[in-house]
Amino acid sequence: MSLNATPTPSPLLLTPHDHTLILIDYQSQMAFATHSIDMPTLRNNAGLVASAAAGFKVPTILTTVAEKSFSGPMFEEVSAPFPGQRMLDRSSMNTWEDAAVIDRVNHIGKGRIVLAGLWTSVCIVGPALSALFQGFEVYVIADACGDISAEAHERAIQRMVQAGARPITALQYLLELQRDWARTDTYELTTGIAKKLGGGYGLGIQYAKTMFGAQEG
Repeated sequence: MSLNATPTPSPLLLTPHDHTLILIDYQSQMAFATHSIDMPTLRNNAGLVASAAAGFKVPTILTTVAEKSFSGPMFEEVSAPFPGQRMLDRSSMNTWEDAAVIDRVNHIGKGRIVLAGLWTSVCIVGPALSALFQGFEVYVIADACGDISAEAHERAIQRMVQAGARPITALQYLLELQRDWARTDTYELTTGIAKKLGGGYGLGIQYAKTMFGAQEG
């Protein structure tokens, strides 16, 4: 059978307008026991995701658990890109069982959910499996999540993938939202976030711009 290729992106790729991002429980109490990823890397990746979402105007829900009584405030890297946005504080470990969060999900009205937070095996598995069961598409930003051990994180990711979730990474999320360097209206936004939070890739952009005046695209 002969196939005819066309310059058309897959509908499985994310766009800024086709999903709701839920950032879950980036709080001190969960961070203290997180060992699957080092904390500077986790904070950097979480900040990259938050900055990308805010810059591309992705509908985003910020949620905490027992903020005042136990777990502490959300990481500044995650909350700062959304100044004035109210945190939805919960008692339930599973975000999807909180009525205020679900009201917000329904108000936004997207059928695709992207998740990141702490811990992978509890705070991400719960809403991922629940959303999948209710017919939503689910993506998990794996390197912006963490757990008490590498084993706990990996088994949680594996469990979600087996149920139908799609794992991605923080930098992949940013670049998938941009996707085409000819989109000049978000070019500086994307490269600016990458230079600040994109690790070696960001350093490469900074080097090329400084030394050669080069740019992507």
